[in-house]
Amino acid sequence: MASKSLGDIGGADVGHSLWKLLWKLLDMIENQKIAVVVPAYNEAGRIEGVIDSMPTEVDMVYVVNDQSTDNTAEVVQQKSSLDSRVVLIDLEKNSGVGAAIVRGYQEVIKNGEDIAVVMAGDGQMDPIDFPDIIRPIVDDRADYSKGNRFLRGREELSKIPRHRLFGNLVLSILTKIVSGYWHVSDTQGGYTAINRRALLAVDWGKCYPRYGCPNDYLVRLNTADMRVCDVPITAVYGSEWQSKMKSHKVILPIVLLLIRLFFFRVLNKYAFRHGHPIVLFYALAIFASILSLFLMAYIIVKLFVVGSISQTASIFFGMTTIVSIQLWLNSFEMDYRYNDWLYIHPKS
Repeated sequence: MASKSLGDIGGADVGHSLWKLLWKLLDMIENQKIAVVVPAYNEAGRIEGVIDSMPTEVDMVYVVNDQSTDNTAEVVQQKSSLDSRVVLIDLEKNSGVGAAIVRGYQEVIKNGEDIAVVMAGDGQMDPIDFPDIIRPIVDDRADYSKGNRFLRGREELSKIPRHRLFGNLVLSILTKIVSGYWHVSDTQGGYTAINRRALLAVDWGKCYPRYGCPNDYLVRLNTADMRVCDVPITAVYGSEWQSKMKSHKVILPIVLLLIRLFFFRVLNKYAFRHGHPIVLFYALAIFASILSLFLMAYIIVKLFVVGSISQTASIFFGMTTIVSIQLWLNSFEMDYRYNDWLYIHPKS
């Protein structure tokens, strides 16, 4: 399968909206170099198709092999001998998808490309959506664009396995609070594009190396005041795609990561850089919540030990709970307003 131009991707299935964007995009990308970062782990059966699907407008394809145990590296080496754009990068040890993406970003920074697009090695990122993903970056409306399968409606959502959809929805809600990008959803999707300005603004070496990496990236981008855009994309699922993620193994690490990232953003963005009063609101909200939980535990223990509930403790529990809820809501509203300008609404 030969490489495709933007105009060839998807043929008649792309629809008139893609063709409307085509010529404008072709003009605008002439002076910008585009690299694609492909994290790959045991994708020998799919990686060739992913490489073949790259538009001819892509200047470089960095396939980062995360110490695959199959012959992924050999397949990529063979493709690189036929296509000079393709470069194989081997990680020294299996480090996770986040580490693979970061390694690709570092290569983009070193070699001077202007835009880096992430497309996974399993073929779940439809090349039909490639022009839409890079469009906000090419026309300098956003510094980071990400695919959002939730924006295509119920039909697209029905393609996503229910357990993964539920987990994604929960993480999306939590990531809104943690990252400060309150309009962003489908946060676990990895189909993204980023410009050089954002690449240079983030210390990628400190990013989370595994499945929580998209959440980490958003937090660090928000801390650096980078503009983010959600782009509607197609959900690609089927029996041939099996996630390598073990949910029971990643839930606790991701929850702990989100807590750490929340404090990282609040302290670095609001306390150290701007001295924003939201820090005080968040601090009081946390203090009131801890006090409320302590009083609740005290009431429960006394109920089981003594058989009665302290009226004074109950009153204080009710008061601290109400105050903590109000403080959290006020903090969220301030955070939402302060970061609203960083979210770029996608154009139709």
